[in-house]
Amino acid sequence: MRGTSRAALQAAEDRFVPVLQAAGTQARTLGGELFQLVDALDSSGSLRRTLADPSLEADAKAALAARLLGGADARTVEVVQVLVRARWSADDDLTDAVERLAFLAVLHAAQSEGVLGTVEEELFTVVRSLAGQRELRRGLIDPAYPAQARGKLAEDLLGGAGTAVTRALVRRAAVAPRGRQFVTTLQHVGDLVAEMRSREVATVTTAAPLSAVQRERLTDLVGRALGRAVQLNVVVDRDVVGGLRVQAGPDVIDATVLARLADARRQLVG
Repeated sequence: MRGTSRAALQAAEDRFVPVLQAAGTQARTLGGELFQLVDALDSSGSLRRTLADPSLEADAKAALAARLLGGADARTVEVVQVLVRARWSADDDLTDAVERLAFLAVLHAAQSEGVLGTVEEELFTVVRSLAGQRELRRGLIDPAYPAQARGKLAEDLLGGAGTAVTRALVRRAAVAPRGRQFVTTLQHVGDLVAEMRSREVATVTTAAPLSAVQRERLTDLVGRALGRAVQLNVVVDRDVVGGLRVQAGPDVIDATVLARLADARRQLVG
């Protein structure tokens, strides 16, 4: 999002998050209503353009939003009216903002239930299970398959386990991919969890599993190296030979044996 849209989203989020915190487990209902609006905006370009049109009266757009959400919770209507009254750099940004708030609503419900950390771990486990599963990843977002079939396929990845929130999130990622890869959506949700917990997700790739003590020490070291708190997710990959590789957003710390050998080869060639 460009500056104008980012400011509009931040203003709406600042108002909505306290509402979600107060809503407790009801926040999941608000999230479901917002997801329904996302689907409506994605299916109607004219509606999306109208609600994001800066030349139209803000009150008129707010009234239209209220009619669209007839029967929805008043808290959902209020935040959507805040969104449509704002200015957006592009009409797609409005839809993306509604989706972000929908995901946040579902995650705040998980936080209220005391399972936010579990949801984070389960989402990471699903992402990790799809490594190398190209055909399965394609099937999860293939429009040739009915949406409900994709949703069932996504839920099956949990093997009948997982919290209700995790099942809802993986299902949503498959039913409404919105032009994204399934894994990309889950990683985005994982980033939102990290934001809520004021930590950034750092993925560590290592040749062997880490002990609890090693994880604790590495979390501290990586946090100090990056200058911010991190949530450590560990991926075991025998191909790295030894050492480890840490990635947190655009930042990469690569200390694997293969990386050191590659550096040595480059120095020799140079």
